[in-house]
Amino acid sequence: MTVSSFSKRALVTGGNGWLGRRLLEALIVDGWQIRCLIPAEEQAASLAKMNVDIVRGDVRSAEARRAFLQNADGATLFHLAGVIHPQAGAAVFDAINHRAGVALVEASAHLRRAVVMSSNSPIGCNPAPDHIFDENSPYNPYMGYGRSKMLLEQALRQRIASGISPEIVIIRAPWFYGPGQPPRQTLFFRMIREGKMPIFGNGLNCRSMAYTDSLAQGLILAAHSDQAKGEIFWIADARPYSMNEIIGTVAEVLEKDFNLPVKSPARHLPNVISDAARFVDASLQAAGLYHQKIHVLSEMNQTIACSIAKAQNVLGYRPIVELREGMRRSITWCLQNRHNI
Repeated sequence: MTVSSFSKRALVTGGNGWLGRRLLEALIVDGWQIRCLIPAEEQAASLAKMNVDIVRGDVRSAEARRAFLQNADGATLFHLAGVIHPQAGAAVFDAINHRAGVALVEASAHLRRAVVMSSNSPIGCNPAPDHIFDENSPYNPYMGYGRSKMLLEQALRQRIASGISPEIVIIRAPWFYGPGQPPRQTLFFRMIREGKMPIFGNGLNCRSMAYTDSLAQGLILAAHSDQAKGEIFWIADARPYSMNEIIGTVAEVLEKDFNLPVKSPARHLPNVISDAARFVDASLQAAGLYHQKIHVLSEMNQTIACSIAKAQNVLGYRPIVELREGMRRSITWCLQNRHNI
């Protein structure tokens, strides 16, 4: 990896989120000065304690974007803000993930680089359990979220091809996990502990996962590397895990590391249940509606797996931990913060 000297000034959207806070902590350790765009309704006391400059506003607002980007020539944008599970219906996917993201980068021509968070969803699900995506895999977006991220990527790739400033790096992250998790991830742990987390089919379908601190490391490497300019990178753990391994590992950590009783192993349910959920999910989203639990259920029998070889070779990326240690750290954080597992 070739690294050039540049001003360590970071503009971060989504800094108050699960991954965002871990990125801010890593940026501070790396010596960056940071400005965050935070929605007016969100609490940001913890960010203020980090000595982070806070701009209040909605990423969809041109006025908020101008205030956020002003007097920041040569800075690096880390654009993490997005919506995964909208409460206001499926139309929000396009408004925030696609249109607001493109508008933000278009307004950032005076910046040095934009490192933009995408997802596995624009590429969809692998055609077989042993198949692995790489950066050349074709688009096949999964539902509204995947389409919104695909449109964002396509617009950014047009800018890259045209050589328009700022420099752009696209990061694709799969299912991530780690300290600071939201309630939905704690619910996942609790369902495993109570023996209520089902496995669909034989459980051999694989999922790539990304420990949040590893992902933060990948984002910073993408900002530093000269060779990252104009590129796309998958950032994840070293290898994909089967659903049997994911659920079994969490159960083992709960029992062996924390002496928390875990009820009988998860039940295996027929694939048709997840398949039916996928049909319902697509129908709801076509009507402009969104149901989080149905959406999550629709993916549970799918393989979503990627290779991190390019990030390793170009960025020098190395995952910090693998699944067992990452889950142990996640559960430690939950217990320290009195989450009900």
